[in-house]
Amino acid sequence: MIRAAVLGAPIAHSLSPALHSAAYAFLGISGSYEAIELTPEMAPDFFVAALQEEWTGFSLTMPLKETIVEVGSTLGFEIDPIAMRMRSANTLMRKGKTFAASSTDRTAFINLLAEVTKEKVAIIGGGGTARAALSALDGFSTSIDFLLRSSARRELLSDIATESALNFYGMDHPLDDYDLVISTVPAGATDDIALSLDRAIPTLFEVLYKPYPTPLLAKARALGSHTIDGMDLLVEQAIDQIALFTGASFDREELRKLLLQVGRSHLD
Repeated sequence: MIRAAVLGAPIAHSLSPALHSAAYAFLGISGSYEAIELTPEMAPDFFVAALQEEWTGFSLTMPLKETIVEVGSTLGFEIDPIAMRMRSANTLMRKGKTFAASSTDRTAFINLLAEVTKEKVAIIGGGGTARAALSALDGFSTSIDFLLRSSARRELLSDIATESALNFYGMDHPLDDYDLVISTVPAGATDDIALSLDRAIPTLFEVLYKPYPTPLLAKARALGSHTIDGMDLLVEQAIDQIALFTGASFDREELRKLLLQVGRSHLD
């Protein structure tokens, strides 16, 4: 039987329990999936205890995506080399007497952007989700531009990119002429950008699903942009977690359609 949970703080709003539970029912698999409030300060004790319990795995949301790399390294968890370079992971999977940490955010970006033109890319923000996007896109364009609120994460971002050069700008940098813009910042942070946007972006990827739509997503759609939203990302990364936790084979497209329906029904 699968026993899994999503961890983070705050966590009451999470749609992951609804998605994973729907997937287990769809696959005919017995399992439980809950939401557990967990702060970075609580994480070491929680994971020490979890090692002694029958957990299959965990989904990690903010603010634990970065915390798990440090805490997991201390506890001897297996950290995927790419997740280590990103200093961010969103998935813990039981592996014998330990856990293995990886990023299905990264694989979700790879899947969702497979058919998207990405020669000229801008990423807004520098947190864990932005770093997953960068890792997924590294090498697809000669350079990737970042719009940041501060310079604090420039060095970390530069360590991730091995093939693409990075350029750094402030949040007021114009979004003209980009093939792809990915916004990874909290609600409200791109409202001024939305007000100034006056032409369609070929593809806008907004990683938030609450509020829905964000002013930036709504403006881009009104201008005729192709858009990918936070629900697409939430579902896509969940599908990879479900595959890891269950070990089951399934039709990804059928499961994607179901989970998108489940997720969007919670936004109405």
